[in-house]
Amino acid sequence: HTGRTPPCTEKIIRAGIARVVFAVRDPNPNVTGGGRDFLKSRGIEVVEGVCREAAEKQIEWFLKFVRTKKPFVTLKCAMTLDGRIATRTGDSRWVTGEAARRYVHRLRHAADAIMVGAGTVKADNPRLTARLGDRPAKDPLRVILDSRLTVDENAAVFNVESTAATLVVTGPAVDGDKKERLEYKGVRVIPETLDGDGRIRLPDLMARLGALNITSLLIEGGGRVSGAALKAGIVDKICFFYAPKILGGDDGVPACSGTGPEWMKDVLKVSNMTVSQIGDDIMVEGYLN
Repeated sequence: HTGRTPPCTEKIIRAGIARVVFAVRDPNPNVTGGGRDFLKSRGIEVVEGVCREAAEKQIEWFLKFVRTKKPFVTLKCAMTLDGRIATRTGDSRWVTGEAARRYVHRLRHAADAIMVGAGTVKADNPRLTARLGDRPAKDPLRVILDSRLTVDENAAVFNVESTAATLVVTGPAVDGDKKERLEYKGVRVIPETLDGDGRIRLPDLMARLGALNITSLLIEGGGRVSGAALKAGIVDKICFFYAPKILGGDDGVPACSGTGPEWMKDVLKVSNMTVSQIGDDIMVEGYLN
């Protein structure tokens, strides 16, 4: 298979390499094990599957994208021990500590795109950039869900200096003048189909992002977007940060909002879960699909 580069198998043969060890087969349907078989047919010893699980995690975004042409989706939330991402006034600065926030910037740096809802833009006015201190960082494409195009066009995300673009996903009928003003700022505004609740159909959006060669997407909430993403079945991985704090009461903002299942047997199950401590906070990682 020749893609952006020629097959590495030919260079291996020309170099006189006698033994090749690899972890994961390329799931690209254009490849389908051809490199392994080609090397074996030339008398080269091939050892397969060494450190396979670790390798699959390292390239999990690629494995998903090459099979489905849709991005690998990670849902990140930062919450108190009782599952609140903000107080009743919407204050969320800061739920977690500095070390956890630095880790999130590494997640942003590694992702092709980051997605939030218009509510997060209004409440937090984030820049949605990646900042790694003294090291250069790669900003992800910024994706904002705003079905009615209500977001403030003077928000920081539309006025930050970055090499990455900003994409606002709206419904089919929005304010044309506001759309033009945002586009004048360099923002790309695209219409997307809405579901029965008037929300953007996230599975359709994932296909569109895949067509833009977005291989990995980091969702950073808030509660409505997180709940909608889980309900739509687009989340592959969760990355939940728990701060050693308890908000108390029932009036804080929950990590996920919207209607959930009626029965415990229907809840989403997390597999391959790992728990680690980052600063004073606990990070839980796990997989849904």
